[in-house]
Amino acid sequence: MKIIAGGVAKSEVVDALRPLLGPDDTVVAGTDMDAALKLRTGAVDYYLGTCHTGAGASLGVLVGLLGSARCHTFGRSVPTRDDVEAVVAADKVALGFALDQVQEVVPVVWSVLDARR
Repeated sequence: MKIIAGGVAKSEVVDALRPLLGPDDTVVAGTDMDAALKLRTGAVDYYLGTCHTGAGASLGVLVGLLGSARCHTFGRSVPTRDDVEAVVAADKVALGFALDQVQEVVPVVWSVLDARR
């Protein structure tokens, strides 16, 4: 699986996600514009975006280029596994959340993505 982390806490997302990944998985820090283009072409599978509130800037460009049907923000909430499963089952590929919740959100999101292979 290929993931791009973006936004204010992209380095923190990469650091939190990297030890969870399997040998064939990758995560890189990138820009939201780069992520949108790579998601559209299938070069990456998911984008995890962060901002101060998780509500707007974490996914602004992605919503504009991919459409709101492909994006979801958890905002300031820490999603449950069921929350993430529902979002991913709805074909959302760009997920946003608050930068101060990286340590709580990333493992939950990864557990769902990893199980969906």
